[in-house]
Amino acid sequence: MPSLSPARRVAFEVLRRVAEGAHSDEALLDLTTSLESRDAGLAYELVLGSLRRQLQLDELIRAFGGLDPAKLDEPVLLALRLGFYQLRFLERIPPHAAVAESVELVKRAGKRSAAGLVNAVLRKDKGQSIAWADRSAEWSMPQWLLDRWGEKAEAVATHALTVPPSGMDVGSQSIIPLLDIREGHTFLDLCAAPGNKTRMALALSPSLIVACDRSFPRLQNVPGERIQLDATQPLPFGKKFDRILVDAPCSGTGTLARNPEIKWRVRPSDFLRQQKRQKAIVREALNHLAPGGRLVYSTCSLEPEENEVVVEGLPGLVDTIRRWPGIDPGDGFFAAVIESK
Repeated sequence: MPSLSPARRVAFEVLRRVAEGAHSDEALLDLTTSLESRDAGLAYELVLGSLRRQLQLDELIRAFGGLDPAKLDEPVLLALRLGFYQLRFLERIPPHAAVAESVELVKRAGKRSAAGLVNAVLRKDKGQSIAWADRSAEWSMPQWLLDRWGEKAEAVATHALTVPPSGMDVGSQSIIPLLDIREGHTFLDLCAAPGNKTRMALALSPSLIVACDRSFPRLQNVPGERIQLDATQPLPFGKKFDRILVDAPCSGTGTLARNPEIKWRVRPSDFLRQQKRQKAIVREALNHLAPGGRLVYSTCSLEPEENEVVVEGLPGLVDTIRRWPGIDPGDGFFAAVIESK
């Protein structure tokens, strides 16, 4: 049997899982633990790059194969996307390796009859320039999202094609200072997992940290007193807190460079669905904010339904902050500061 690199094998399987609804970061973490660092790095590049540039890759499939990506069997489509991504965007990959291993992926996926097609289509790509069909294809972004973002659309979309720096993002570092945590304060983090912001708060010496999340397994590495709960429901606390963070679950449209599958999954109805949940969490949180306390509501969404609309009209709203990826440093985010009397 012809060889197949561990990186391409894992990348193909991750993309298959993502197509079935998995999150790329979780699938990559699950499948790369046994790989050598070089192979793991290539697997990450192949997966995230293919997802970021998915519409461009589908345009290449049309241009060189005369094929409709929507009508291709999933293994064939994924192999072609991986092949074109390597041919077009990875200079260090020999073209023969990109083609041969894409063909092998199709064979091993039980689509041996399509191997010749994959081989022929990929070999037609000699690096010729092609004209993108429209802005959506050029920026690899659904048109309806571009329409929502207006004049900021190009900056957001082109940023979503970049590889973000590793480590904690600028946006995450900007949220905790808004709480103005002082030594001796009590602090409630209602949507705490995976715990990055909770750990930042810990360094500011609050007297008590209570970290909550719907998923207890995701709380395992979060500091403080950990409680599994649904923050949309009445909270089980007999006391009030000086500082409360609601880093709310959201659509994540401010993080498309890190989580590129979001742009292919999100739907307009998701924003209102998230809004209902976000409003419920803020309502419950405010019931537990001590007099003179401060609550910060934040999301990594760019959508007003999940941001301004959630906090508009709330008593004590003193400030809002919005950052746009590609215009401001780091991921996109929104934050609102609410103070009680």
